[in-house]
Amino acid sequence: MTLPLLAARRCWHAAINPLHATIYFSPDLGTELATLGIKDPVAVNLASRSAAMGAVGPGTVTATFYNYRHDLIARHLPAVWDTATPEQVLAARLRAADSTLRRLLGPETIGSPEIAEAADLAMLATEACTRHARTLYAAHADLPVPDAPHLRLWHATTLLREHRGDGHLAALLLAGLDPVEALISHTATGRGMSAKWIKAIRGWEQSDLDAATERLRGRGILDADGELTDEGKAVRERLEADTDRLDAAPYEHLGEEGLARLAELGGAFVTKAIGAGAFPRDLFGRA
Repeated sequence: MTLPLLAARRCWHAAINPLHATIYFSPDLGTELATLGIKDPVAVNLASRSAAMGAVGPGTVTATFYNYRHDLIARHLPAVWDTATPEQVLAARLRAADSTLRRLLGPETIGSPEIAEAADLAMLATEACTRHARTLYAAHADLPVPDAPHLRLWHATTLLREHRGDGHLAALLLAGLDPVEALISHTATGRGMSAKWIKAIRGWEQSDLDAATERLRGRGILDADGELTDEGKAVRERLEADTDRLDAAPYEHLGEEGLARLAELGGAFVTKAIGAGAFPRDLFGRA
């Protein structure tokens, strides 16, 4: 990349991904899908994340989500599509994104020129995204772009999130990390989900986490205390570097100045959203 080292990664982690992810921890999403008859929190999460691909079954979702337990997915898909269509779920998700961002950011920010500027920058970056081998990105890229600036921004961050995420799956395979090992090693960095949320959202049991931890210890990735070894840190950094390389095009297209501005604007929005309670306090960390 010709951009400053790690600039794109920092923007993605600090601004793009958190803005996208606000929807999945918002009570508004559950409220909207409940009106369609989808009330189980796991079904809400799975349906809203996979709806862009159509009425797909558990195999497709397990493959594209990577680190969810398959039998958890199979308990809800494809059955959820008998309750509501993917099109209905997508419309409900967009309404939830609207109410969530309005609540977290406030009317002054929602109506500000900064929101529109950030939306334009993020949409500009998506022009260089590619569909091949990127299932979730490609499905979302076929959706219409909303007119309202704050929803255009959310849509763009969704595209950028899924584009990087699809590439990250390839990097995980190259790193030799299975779904639970990927989660456990990420948690060990201090930036991944806590064990509580891995079990609640991804469906894994404590025995699964324990077994993965032992495998990682056997490979020299974790030490006896569950901390990353030097080799483990190197594995995680190679993983992120490979993901950066596969995801470089949107940010190269945006350019250094545009990337810095998007990071500045998006980071300020994320800070405000976090202050308004966008995410559970115990979401990240080793506990």
